[in-house]
Amino acid sequence: MHAPVMVGEVLEQLQPSRGGLFVDGTIGLGGHARAMLEAGASRLIGIDRDRTALALAAVALAEFADRIELVHGDYRDLAQVIAARGLAAVDGVLVDLGVSSMQLDEAGRGFSFRRDEPLDMRMDQSSGTTVAEAIATADERTLADVIFQYGEERYSRRIARNIVSARAEAPIETTAQLADVVRRSVPRRGYERIDPATRTFQAMRIWVNRELEGLDAFLERGAGLLNPAGRMAVISFHSLEDRIVKHTFRGLQQREPGLTVRTKRPIVPGDDEIERNPRSRSAKLRAIERQV
Repeated sequence: MHAPVMVGEVLEQLQPSRGGLFVDGTIGLGGHARAMLEAGASRLIGIDRDRTALALAAVALAEFADRIELVHGDYRDLAQVIAARGLAAVDGVLVDLGVSSMQLDEAGRGFSFRRDEPLDMRMDQSSGTTVAEAIATADERTLADVIFQYGEERYSRRIARNIVSARAEAPIETTAQLADVVRRSVPRRGYERIDPATRTFQAMRIWVNRELEGLDAFLERGAGLLNPAGRMAVISFHSLEDRIVKHTFRGLQQREPGLTVRTKRPIVPGDDEIERNPRSRSAKLRAIERQV
């Protein structure tokens, strides 16, 4: 079931009750967008890389059809999306950097090792390289660097070595195959809270979707598109993303007197939300505002 994260906290930071033009750069199934429209956003542009998500969002938000426009694209292309519509600025921007519940739960996407299915993991299935294709050709050092950098996995070199060894015998084409290689590579020490394959799967997803590439540049451009009193909020789900958001927002505040970071510390979900939606537990929300 899809449950948008920290809806109340997002509304508090973006304040769509002011009216104006808002952008949901990762609209997913439209949970945050609905909340913003119901709260008073005059108009909303929803962007997503996933055509399936856009189609579902169109149905879910049909009652707001006269106030919303859905765009197939990457949130990092926000400036081009805005310019193509003859606009110069917006009143609010939201980006939720997490993988949606729909993507995790939908069979055939390959995001989860809990089912044996093709090793895809592309957020935009109409283009790009699948994880199966990427690991079939990458050298051992590249694989080790990806797993260490994006998964923060201490056994990255051992996992990479075993991936190369395994693919020499047979192509690694399914989630079960990759998870099996990783689990055999990571020493087990009794009970572990997360599956040993979790960090490697995260790394592979970030890698093929270029999730960290250009994030800092997007944050800078996005802040530059804000009207006076405009705000931008970003939800991240792992430390690599959060670190980029934190440092970029701080740098913007130091360089541009008109920009103020609203969140000295990241806002996190409350205990009640984590109990209702365990996937929210690692979410962090940061926001920045352009002063009047």
